Amino acid sequence: MTFSDLSRNPRAVAEPAARLGRVRVTHRDAPDFYLTAADHEEERDRTLATASRPFLALIKRDPTARALVIAMPEVFPWVRHLSSDELRAFTLELVEALSDAAELDADVTTREVIAGWRSTARIKADHASYAEARKATSGDFGPVQVSA
Repeated sequence: MTFSDLSRNPRAVAEPAARLGRVRVTHRDAPDFYLTAADHEEERDRTLATASRPFLALIKRDPTARALVIAMPEVFPWVRHLSSDELRAFTLELVEALSDAAELDADVTTREVIAGWRSTARIKADHASYAEARKATSGDFGPVQVSA
């Protein structure tokens, strides 16, 4: 559906959203968004919470997260560039972030954890860049640009 459809005939857009659970609304001058039925979104929240809880329970029973660590290369092939300790740390951070997403609606943390560890794996995969990054530095490198 388009944003124009929504503004002209909201009922015609809301009906498929209620029937299907959600409808993507495209907007020419802004990012697309989803019109979602509340019960559908609540069910997705419950599903995410249910899916994250076994992983958290596994980590509580086994602080080394052995079973999860063994599975990580199938989910994230790039973890082969991480050390054992880094892989374990990534696994623990990811499970905690997924729990926060499920329990606190803090979705962005999961993406940040994955992006951060993927960047670590990327630099470690390029041995020359990794060696350069590990060299000691000194001096002032100027102002830091911060983007929001």
